[in-house]
Amino acid sequence: MTTELILFFSLALIAIITGLGLLISKNAIYAALYLVLNFFTIAIFYLLLGGAFIAMAQVSVYAGAIMVLFLFVIMILGAEKLGKSNTVAWQRPVAIILSIILLIEAGYVLFWRTAPVQAAQTLPDGFGGPASIGNVLLNNYLLPFEITSVLLLVAMIGAIVLTHKQKTDKEV
Repeated sequence: MTTELILFFSLALIAIITGLGLLISKNAIYAALYLVLNFFTIAIFYLLLGGAFIAMAQVSVYAGAIMVLFLFVIMILGAEKLGKSNTVAWQRPVAIILSIILLIEAGYVLFWRTAPVQAAQTLPDGFGGPASIGNVLLNNYLLPFEITSVLLLVAMIGAIVLTHKQKTDKEV
């Protein structure tokens, strides 16, 4: 077993454990910190694949800016403890069915797909660099980029409104 394979499996184990910690944690701050650890392991995966720029973007944007913002919102609104949520009776069965469908699709793609993915032999100069990514992102994909940024803003405002409403309901 090579050192790269050992490193890959150990990172995969860390990514799985931090992902499960994120899902199982009852404290919102701990869940956010588990997510930060998961972001760092994914950044190391990117480094192993030769994507230094995307790894640094992962660390600076996700683990840095976005998670600091989430932690700030969690702490400022006092939503550290996740209480019991009111669930609708049909949510759990639908989630289980959709999870099974997702696992079946993943198994099909991994094990029964007939045509393997062919890797490119050579990449053009500057492929994956900051200039080429910025050029493609802000020229070819400007509208989806802007829609994504507005969607993230709306999600953040929605989380604040929902948490504020729950907080005022408990105080009354």
